Amino acid sequence: MNAATGSGPGPATGICAGRVVIVTGAGRGLGRAHARAYAAEGAWVVVNDLGAGLDGSGSSGDPAHGVVEEIRAAGGEAVAHYGDVATPDGAASLVTTALETYGRLDTLVNNAGFLRDRMLVNLEEDDWDAVVRVHLKGHFLPLRHAAAYWRSESKAGRAPRACVINTSSGAGLSGSVGQGCYSAAKAGILGLTLVAAAELAAYGVRVNAIAPAARTRMTERTFADTMAAPVDGGFDAMAPENVSPLVVWLGSDAAGVTGRVFEAEAGRITVMEGWRPGPSADKGARWSAAEAGEAALKLLSRAETPQPVYGAR
Repeated sequence: MNAATGSGPGPATGICAGRVVIVTGAGRGLGRAHARAYAAEGAWVVVNDLGAGLDGSGSSGDPAHGVVEEIRAAGGEAVAHYGDVATPDGAASLVTTALETYGRLDTLVNNAGFLRDRMLVNLEEDDWDAVVRVHLKGHFLPLRHAAAYWRSESKAGRAPRACVINTSSGAGLSGSVGQGCYSAAKAGILGLTLVAAAELAAYGVRVNAIAPAARTRMTERTFADTMAAPVDGGFDAMAPENVSPLVVWLGSDAAGVTGRVFEAEAGRITVMEGWRPGPSADKGARWSAAEAGEAALKLLSRAETPQPVYGAR
Protein backbone atom coordinates (compact mmCIF):
# COMPACT_ATOMS: atom_id res chain seq x y z
CA MET A 1 0.00 0.00 0.00
CA ASN A 2 1.30 3.45 -0.88
CA ALA A 3 -0.33 6.69 0.22
CA ALA A 4 1.87 8.63 -2.17
CA THR A 5 0.02 7.10 -5.13
CA GLY A 6 -3.38 7.27 -3.48
CA SER A 7 -3.86 3.51 -3.70
CA GLY A 8 -5.16 1.26 -0.96
CA PRO A 9 -8.31 0.92 1.14
CA GLY A 10 -9.77 3.42 3.52
CA PRO A 11 -12.35 6.22 3.59
CA ALA A 12 -12.07 8.56 0.61
CA THR A 13 -13.55 11.57 2.36
CA GLY A 14 -12.80 13.65 5.44
CA ILE A 15 -10.52 16.55 6.28
CA CYS A 16 -7.55 14.17 6.56
CA ALA A 17 -8.35 12.00 3.54
CA GLY A 18 -5.18 10.27 2.33
CA ARG A 19 -2.93 11.75 4.99
CA VAL A 20 -0.54 9.46 6.84
CA VAL A 21 -0.67 10.03 10.58
CA ILE A 22 1.39 8.64 13.46
CA VAL A 23 -0.15 8.66 16.93
CA THR A 24 2.07 7.56 19.82
CA GLY A 25 0.57 6.04 22.94
CA ALA A 26 -2.49 5.23 20.84
CA GLY A 27 -3.52 1.99 22.49
CA ARG A 28 -5.73 3.58 25.13
CA GLY A 29 -7.27 6.85 26.29
CA LEU A 30 -6.55 10.01 24.35
CA GLY A 31 -4.25 8.32 21.86
CA ARG A 32 -6.85 5.71 20.97
CA ALA A 33 -9.49 8.42 20.54
CA HIS A 34 -7.15 10.44 18.30
CA ALA A 35 -6.23 7.44 16.14
CA ARG A 36 -9.87 6.48 15.62
CA ALA A 37 -10.86 10.09 14.88
CA TYR A 38 -8.11 10.49 12.29
CA ALA A 39 -9.14 7.25 10.59
CA ALA A 40 -12.78 8.40 10.55
CA GLU A 41 -11.61 11.53 8.72
CA GLY A 42 -9.85 9.48 6.03
CA ALA A 43 -6.29 9.26 7.38
CA TRP A 44 -4.10 6.18 7.30
CA VAL A 45 -2.87 5.73 10.83
CA VAL A 46 0.23 4.26 12.43
CA VAL A 47 -0.95 3.20 15.88
CA ASN A 48 2.01 3.19 18.26
CA ASP A 49 1.82 1.76 21.77
CA LEU A 50 4.37 -0.09 23.86
CA GLY A 51 1.56 -1.54 25.95
CA ALA A 52 3.19 -0.57 29.23
CA GLY A 53 1.47 -0.35 32.59
CA LEU A 54 0.35 2.90 34.16
CA ASP A 55 3.79 3.33 35.74
CA GLY A 56 5.63 2.49 32.53
CA SER A 57 6.51 -1.09 33.41
CA GLY A 58 6.01 -4.09 31.13
CA SER A 59 4.88 -4.21 27.52
CA SER A 60 2.16 -5.78 25.41
CA GLY A 61 1.12 -5.64 21.78
CA ASP A 62 -2.56 -6.01 22.60
CA PRO A 63 -3.50 -2.32 22.99
CA ALA A 64 -2.07 -1.19 19.64
CA HIS A 65 -3.33 -4.28 17.83
CA GLY A 66 -6.79 -3.78 19.29
CA VAL A 67 -7.06 -0.20 18.03
CA VAL A 68 -5.89 -1.23 14.57
CA GLU A 69 -8.62 -3.86 14.49
CA GLU A 70 -11.21 -1.30 15.60
CA ILE A 71 -10.18 1.08 12.82
CA ARG A 72 -10.23 -1.63 10.18
CA ALA A 73 -13.62 -2.90 11.35
CA ALA A 74 -14.97 0.61 10.81
CA GLY A 75 -13.63 0.67 7.24
CA GLY A 76 -10.42 2.58 7.92
CA GLU A 77 -6.77 1.73 7.43
CA ALA A 78 -4.15 1.40 10.16
CA VAL A 79 -0.98 -0.44 11.07
CA ALA A 80 0.45 -1.16 14.51
CA HIS A 81 3.88 -0.21 15.85
CA TYR A 82 4.90 -1.64 19.21
CA GLY A 83 8.24 0.11 19.82
CA ASP A 84 9.43 2.38 22.62
CA VAL A 85 9.47 5.88 21.13
CA ALA A 86 11.74 7.14 23.91
CA THR A 87 14.59 5.12 22.39
CA PRO A 88 16.47 6.09 19.21
CA ASP A 89 15.72 2.76 17.53
CA GLY A 90 12.06 2.83 18.53
CA ALA A 91 11.53 6.36 17.24
CA ALA A 92 13.41 5.66 14.01
CA SER A 93 11.43 2.48 13.34
CA LEU A 94 8.20 4.37 14.01
CA VAL A 95 8.86 6.78 11.14
CA THR A 96 10.18 3.95 8.99
CA THR A 97 6.93 2.03 9.54
CA ALA A 98 4.92 4.95 8.13
CA LEU A 99 7.23 5.35 5.13
CA GLU A 100 7.48 1.66 4.29
CA THR A 101 3.76 1.01 4.77
CA TYR A 102 2.21 4.12 3.27
CA GLY A 103 4.99 5.88 1.36
CA ARG A 104 5.13 9.10 3.34
CA LEU A 105 4.37 10.83 6.64
CA ASP A 106 2.16 13.91 7.02
CA THR A 107 1.24 14.25 10.70
CA LEU A 108 2.89 13.24 13.96
CA VAL A 109 0.85 13.25 17.18
CA ASN A 110 3.11 12.86 20.21
CA ASN A 111 0.94 11.52 23.02
CA ALA A 112 2.71 8.66 24.83
CA GLY A 113 3.26 8.95 28.57
CA PHE A 114 2.72 7.56 32.05
CA LEU A 115 2.74 8.71 35.68
CA ARG A 116 4.76 8.13 38.84
CA ASP A 117 3.24 10.66 41.21
CA ARG A 118 5.12 11.55 44.38
CA MET A 119 5.49 14.60 46.57
CA LEU A 120 8.93 16.11 45.95
CA VAL A 121 10.40 14.94 49.25
CA ASN A 122 9.44 11.36 48.35
CA LEU A 123 10.28 11.52 44.64
CA GLU A 124 13.07 9.12 43.73
CA GLU A 125 15.59 9.91 41.00
CA ASP A 126 14.53 6.80 39.06
CA ASP A 127 10.92 8.01 39.02
CA TRP A 128 12.01 11.45 37.81
CA ASP A 129 14.17 9.98 35.06
CA ALA A 130 11.48 7.56 33.89
CA VAL A 131 8.72 10.18 33.61
CA VAL A 132 10.91 12.83 31.96
CA ARG A 133 12.23 10.18 29.59
CA VAL A 134 8.90 8.97 28.26
CA HIS A 135 7.21 12.38 28.07
CA LEU A 136 10.00 14.71 27.01
CA LYS A 137 12.46 12.40 25.26
CA GLY A 138 9.48 10.48 23.89
CA HIS A 139 8.39 13.69 22.17
CA PHE A 140 11.85 14.77 21.02
CA LEU A 141 12.98 11.55 19.32
CA PRO A 142 9.93 10.95 17.06
CA LEU A 143 9.92 14.67 16.25
CA ARG A 144 13.60 14.57 15.35
CA HIS A 145 13.23 11.59 13.00
CA ALA A 146 10.07 12.96 11.39
CA ALA A 147 11.70 16.37 10.93
CA ALA A 148 14.73 14.78 9.24
CA TYR A 149 12.40 13.12 6.74
CA TRP A 150 10.48 16.34 6.08
CA ARG A 151 13.71 18.31 5.64
CA SER A 152 14.93 15.80 3.06
CA GLU A 153 11.60 16.05 1.25
CA SER A 154 11.81 19.84 1.23
CA LYS A 155 15.38 19.82 -0.10
CA ALA A 156 14.30 17.42 -2.85
CA GLY A 157 11.66 19.90 -3.98
CA ARG A 158 8.72 17.96 -2.55
CA ALA A 159 7.52 20.57 -0.09
CA PRO A 160 5.66 18.78 2.73
CA ARG A 161 2.42 19.99 4.26
CA ALA A 162 3.28 18.43 7.57
CA CYS A 163 2.01 18.86 11.10
CA VAL A 164 3.12 17.96 14.61
CA ILE A 165 0.80 18.01 17.61
CA ASN A 166 2.54 17.68 20.97
CA THR A 167 0.72 16.82 24.18
CA SER A 168 1.33 18.94 27.25
CA SER A 169 -1.01 19.29 30.23
CA GLY A 170 -2.52 21.73 32.66
CA ALA A 171 0.25 20.47 34.94
CA GLY A 172 2.78 21.81 32.45
CA LEU A 173 1.03 25.17 32.29
CA SER A 174 0.39 25.74 35.98
CA GLY A 175 2.02 22.92 37.93
CA SER A 176 0.31 20.16 39.90
CA VAL A 177 0.93 19.16 43.50
CA GLY A 178 2.41 15.67 43.72
CA GLN A 179 3.40 15.72 40.05
CA GLY A 180 6.76 17.48 40.04
CA CYS A 181 8.40 15.29 37.39
CA TYR A 182 5.28 15.17 35.23
CA SER A 183 4.77 18.95 35.44
CA ALA A 184 8.41 19.60 34.55
CA ALA A 185 8.28 17.26 31.56
CA LYS A 186 5.02 18.72 30.29
CA ALA A 187 6.37 22.27 30.65
CA GLY A 188 9.44 21.17 28.70
CA ILE A 189 7.20 19.97 25.89
CA LEU A 190 5.82 23.50 25.55
CA GLY A 191 9.33 24.90 25.14
CA LEU A 192 10.16 22.20 22.61
CA THR A 193 7.00 23.03 20.67
CA LEU A 194 7.90 26.69 20.32
CA VAL A 195 11.45 25.94 19.17
CA ALA A 196 10.30 23.27 16.71
CA ALA A 197 7.67 25.59 15.24
CA ALA A 198 10.32 28.21 14.56
CA GLU A 199 12.96 25.83 13.23
CA LEU A 200 10.76 23.65 11.02
CA ALA A 201 8.65 26.36 9.38
CA ALA A 202 11.18 26.61 6.54
CA TYR A 203 10.43 22.98 5.63
CA GLY A 204 6.67 23.40 5.56
CA VAL A 205 6.06 21.90 9.00
CA ARG A 206 3.60 23.33 11.53
CA VAL A 207 4.04 22.47 15.22
CA ASN A 208 1.42 23.07 17.91
CA ALA A 209 0.63 21.69 21.35
CA ILE A 210 -2.48 20.80 23.28
CA ALA A 211 -3.11 20.69 27.02
CA PRO A 212 -6.04 18.28 27.27
CA ALA A 213 -8.24 17.40 30.21
CA ALA A 214 -9.94 14.03 29.83
CA ARG A 215 -10.56 10.71 31.52
CA THR A 216 -7.59 8.40 30.97
CA ARG A 217 -5.65 5.86 32.99
CA MET A 218 -3.47 8.75 34.20
CA THR A 219 -6.33 10.95 35.41
CA GLU A 220 -9.22 8.72 36.45
CA ARG A 221 -7.49 7.82 39.72
CA THR A 222 -5.73 11.10 40.52
CA PHE A 223 -8.86 13.17 39.80
CA ALA A 224 -11.50 10.50 40.32
CA ASP A 225 -14.34 12.81 41.34
CA THR A 226 -14.03 15.22 38.43
CA MET A 227 -13.26 12.56 35.80
CA ALA A 228 -16.16 10.20 36.45
CA ALA A 229 -18.59 9.55 33.62
CA PRO A 230 -22.14 10.81 34.19
CA VAL A 231 -24.62 8.23 35.43
CA ASP A 232 -27.64 9.95 33.90
CA GLY A 233 -26.60 9.53 30.28
CA GLY A 234 -25.83 13.24 29.84
CA PHE A 235 -22.87 14.81 28.09
CA ASP A 236 -19.69 13.01 29.15
CA ALA A 237 -17.50 16.08 29.57
CA MET A 238 -14.37 14.10 30.38
CA ALA A 239 -14.54 11.61 27.51
CA PRO A 240 -11.22 11.64 25.62
CA GLU A 241 -13.13 11.77 22.34
CA ASN A 242 -14.00 15.41 23.13
CA VAL A 243 -10.36 16.41 22.63
CA SER A 244 -9.76 14.60 19.34
CA PRO A 245 -11.62 16.93 16.92
CA LEU A 246 -9.17 19.76 17.66
CA VAL A 247 -6.22 17.37 17.30
CA VAL A 248 -7.54 16.12 13.95
CA TRP A 249 -8.04 19.67 12.67
CA LEU A 250 -4.53 20.69 13.76
CA GLY A 251 -3.18 17.68 11.86
CA SER A 252 -5.02 18.53 8.64
CA ASP A 253 -4.28 20.88 5.75
CA ALA A 254 -7.10 23.11 6.97
CA ALA A 255 -5.11 24.39 9.96
CA GLY A 256 -2.71 27.18 9.10
CA VAL A 257 -1.47 27.85 12.62
CA THR A 258 1.87 27.05 14.20
CA GLY A 259 3.62 27.66 17.50
CA ARG A 260 0.39 27.80 19.50
CA VAL A 261 -0.88 26.01 22.60
CA PHE A 262 -4.52 25.06 23.08
CA GLU A 263 -6.36 23.80 26.14
CA ALA A 264 -9.10 21.34 25.27
CA GLU A 265 -11.64 20.08 27.77
CA ALA A 266 -15.23 18.89 27.33
CA GLY A 267 -16.79 21.32 24.83
CA ARG A 268 -14.30 24.13 25.47
CA ILE A 269 -11.23 25.15 23.42
CA THR A 270 -8.92 27.84 24.81
CA VAL A 271 -5.92 29.48 23.17
CA MET A 272 -3.23 29.76 25.84
CA GLU A 273 -1.16 32.93 25.74
CA GLY A 274 1.80 31.81 27.82
CA TRP A 275 4.50 33.91 29.43
CA ARG A 276 4.32 37.58 28.43
CA PRO A 277 6.07 40.59 29.95
CA GLY A 278 4.05 42.16 32.73
CA PRO A 279 4.81 45.28 34.78
CA SER A 280 8.44 46.37 34.56
CA ALA A 281 10.75 48.89 36.16
CA ASP A 282 14.16 50.05 34.93
CA LYS A 283 16.46 52.05 37.17
CA GLY A 284 19.09 52.45 34.47
CA ALA A 285 21.71 51.31 36.97
CA ARG A 286 22.33 48.46 39.40
CA TRP A 287 19.75 48.05 42.17
CA SER A 288 20.65 47.54 45.79
CA ALA A 289 18.99 44.48 47.37
CA ALA A 290 16.58 46.72 49.31
CA GLU A 291 15.75 48.77 46.21
CA ALA A 292 15.22 45.62 44.13
CA GLY A 293 12.84 44.25 46.75
CA GLU A 294 10.88 47.49 46.95
CA ALA A 295 10.61 47.65 43.16
CA ALA A 296 9.55 43.99 42.94
CA LEU A 297 6.77 44.49 45.48
CA LYS A 298 5.43 47.49 43.57
CA LEU A 299 5.48 45.51 40.33
CA LEU A 300 3.71 42.57 41.95
CA SER A 301 0.97 44.88 43.16
CA ARG A 302 0.26 45.76 39.52
CA ALA A 303 0.65 42.25 38.14
CA GLU A 304 -2.09 39.71 37.46
CA THR A 305 -2.56 36.97 40.03
CA PRO A 306 -1.13 33.69 38.69
CA GLN A 307 -3.32 30.66 38.24
CA PRO A 308 -3.32 28.36 41.27
CA VAL A 309 -1.23 25.24 41.19
CA TYR A 310 -3.45 22.18 40.69
CA GLY A 311 -4.11 20.48 44.00
CA ALA A 312 -2.65 23.31 46.08
CA ARG A 313 -4.08 23.62 49.58
